[in-house]
Amino acid sequence: MKLHKTVLALSIALCAGSLLAAEPASVLAQSRKNTPQPPWLQGDQWGMANTLGAGTMARCAWHMSQPTAQTYELSYVRSATMPLSGFSGPYVTKPKGSAGIPGTSQVFNMESLGEGAEPGQQGTQIDALGHFGYLAQPWDGKGSPPVDSARYYGGFTQKDVKPTPDSPLLKLGIEWIRPIITSAVVLDAKALVGGGQPMKAGETVTAAHIEAMLKAQGLDKRGILPGDVVYVRTGWGDYWQDPDTDKVYYSKAPGLSYDAAKYLGEKRIVAIGLDTPFIDPVPEGMLAGKAGPAAGVPEGIPFALHHHMLTQMGIHQIENAKLDRVADDKVWTSCTMILPQREKGSAGAAVRPVAIGVPGK
Repeated sequence: MKLHKTVLALSIALCAGSLLAAEPASVLAQSRKNTPQPPWLQGDQWGMANTLGAGTMARCAWHMSQPTAQTYELSYVRSATMPLSGFSGPYVTKPKGSAGIPGTSQVFNMESLGEGAEPGQQGTQIDALGHFGYLAQPWDGKGSPPVDSARYYGGFTQKDVKPTPDSPLLKLGIEWIRPIITSAVVLDAKALVGGGQPMKAGETVTAAHIEAMLKAQGLDKRGILPGDVVYVRTGWGDYWQDPDTDKVYYSKAPGLSYDAAKYLGEKRIVAIGLDTPFIDPVPEGMLAGKAGPAAGVPEGIPFALHHHMLTQMGIHQIENAKLDRVADDKVWTSCTMILPQREKGSAGAAVRPVAIGVPGK
């Protein structure tokens, strides 16, 4: 009853003035006919990006054709002082002195990255399907982890994907991500779950929350379609600061629940993006080993969202998405463009996603 009343109130607030919340029925009907369905070919490395094509492009084109459409940046400016992952080294760029070439009247400037910077796992970034694998049973912590028995999306083995410690990803690397140019749905969990405040660390957006947000934002008839990118604003992005003096952003975060991951997997989305560093919920103390994972996580899989999305469904993840402005403007559906650099064999890449849509306010 409480959720129903909340949805009713938010429906009035969120949908006010949002006459173009979704694409016309005729566009949606045609796109459904032209969207491929699984199963995919054996040896597939595209995952749910197989759904991209004429159907998703038609939805995208409609948004781009609207005369009042605006372009929204969904990434943060990258710097050495931005919030940084504890799993990576410092993100340090080293400016080089201005240089020239004898016999020319030109000078040029360049930079280099410091050792251990891991640009593909810092800032606004996207995960390759080979970023995560899984074991048949939890590692007991003795000796080295039994990575040779790991499996990946599509049934690929460790030998297929990363046969030696110094090997790049031979399968499922970032270069296999197709250009993601498709329709996007923005869900405002800060409004519905957080009551207008950022969600708390370890708190989750559930499948029921997703359906409630769709209704509150006038998207219940459209729903989430195969090939969509889904962006979920939790409000955790409010803690992103540069320079990162408080060191809060990367220490914990809200995220999606495991049932939400399965729900979105069944919808066959191509990517999920949150304004958080993990997609998974991370309660306070979890990263330091002082607390367990969020409730509802399967035994032995603390990062269950990474497991389900990457290894089981072939759905890419965009972490540290900047969603404040697009959500504040009530751009609930849009055309999104996500073009990661094609770094052969990499497990992740810096990315600059954008959304093109009509403000609803």
